[in-house]
Amino acid sequence: MLRSMNDLENYAIHATDGDIGQVKDFYFDDKSWVVRYLVVDTGSWLSSRKVLISPIAIGQPNWTDRVLPVTVTKEQVKNSPHIDTEKPVSRQHEIPYLGYYGYPGYWDGAGLWGAGMVPGLMMPGYPGFEPVPGGATAAEEKAYARADAARHEDDDPHLRSCKAVIGYHIHATDGDIGHVQALLVDEETWAIRYLVVNTSNWWLDHQVLIAPQWIKDISWGDATVSVNLTRQAIQGAPPYDSTELLNRTQEMGIYGHYGRAGYWTKEVMPKARLRRQ
Repeated sequence: MLRSMNDLENYAIHATDGDIGQVKDFYFDDKSWVVRYLVVDTGSWLSSRKVLISPIAIGQPNWTDRVLPVTVTKEQVKNSPHIDTEKPVSRQHEIPYLGYYGYPGYWDGAGLWGAGMVPGLMMPGYPGFEPVPGGATAAEEKAYARADAARHEDDDPHLRSCKAVIGYHIHATDGDIGHVQALLVDEETWAIRYLVVNTSNWWLDHQVLIAPQWIKDISWGDATVSVNLTRQAIQGAPPYDSTELLNRTQEMGIYGHYGRAGYWTKEVMPKARLRRQ
């Protein structure tokens, strides 16, 4: 199921031993368009410090009560590496964070999350999980982390704020077309499937969906998103109604309108790998 990032704001985050805080933003990978972290305001118990929570730690959500349970403790969150959530996050910032919680790098593998498609498969203790090849000692794990950091020392910042993208102008191949109203995320994979584009400056109360794969370029400095679509094609696309849940039939209509293959034809949810003996 797809959910709007706007609706997920202020969801409560419950640790194994109490409340952590509320969701205030999301960081997504601007290469694969997958949410990598939730930005959580911890409130009074941690002086309103903002911390990152990975979808890897999220258990079964309680959508009715707007609660996301996570498999970490409040003490772990309190002692987690500090990251400035007001700036784009680089790979160098991520590596200490992931190492602190014992998570492997999601960038190693062909799936959205390592070798798989869902973040839970990367949780320590899950069948097939191997944080360091061969079952390393603590010293070997530190050496592995240092080597991994060295491989990515020249990486550019690649994690972006979802909230910051709201309002970005959309440029079609032949002119402006609207602005980003919201982002729709897959609740299983945490992949961003669509940008909700508000075209009301041209067509009153008209919203359409555009997939990240159709984006040609993003200018973070100018707050613009350029897409490989014409204004006419966007104008004629099936309208999006934010009050209704989007189903696969509607998605097929959107992709069919643009003559594109659906993402669901390319992604296969793999079975859990067995742990090596």
